[in-house]
Amino acid sequence: MAQFKRGDFSTCDAPRPGRPKTVTTPKIIDQIHELILEDRRISAKSIAEQLGISRERVGSIIYEDLDMRKLSAKWVPKCLNADQKRQWCQSCEQLLEFFQRDPNDFLSRLVTMDETWLYHYDPETKQQSLEWRHSGSPRPQKIPSAKIRWKCSHLDFWDQDGILLIDYLRKGQAINAKYYTSRLVQLKDILKEKRMPW
Repeated sequence: MAQFKRGDFSTCDAPRPGRPKTVTTPKIIDQIHELILEDRRISAKSIAEQLGISRERVGSIIYEDLDMRKLSAKWVPKCLNADQKRQWCQSCEQLLEFFQRDPNDFLSRLVTMDETWLYHYDPETKQQSLEWRHSGSPRPQKIPSAKIRWKCSHLDFWDQDGILLIDYLRKGQAINAKYYTSRLVQLKDILKEKRMPW
């Protein structure tokens, strides 16, 4: 009202000192996107400092204009290569054939073995693994890769009724044909005792 009385009838915004009201321009959006693609773990605070805009504006551009969210990685036990995947498929096809031959006696004849290396290490935290991802993108994966303090081999055999044999590799013991043969002989004795009790 005071400006109107002074004769100022303008309806346009007058220039103001300081930061412009909006910085959501295609150039800024592209710059933010490039920074994220260079380092998906970059923080909104770091982006704001590099570009000289507010954290709130950076957050708005990331969530609304780029449609991205920060996701933590999920644990996967191991990544199989093409050859390992093929071997798994062949094993599954063989088991399916055995099942189709005699479905009634299938599980009673099946003994499964698993060999696993047990590692003791300091894992990356959930917060440390956060990455920016587009909406609908798969969650990033992480495999244990921290410095290992110690490790040991673990063998276990089981059938439909439960565990048959568990073995931990002793310190200094080699994993070779002799080691596996001794465990298979031990397993054979266990199965003989279980299936043909005296």
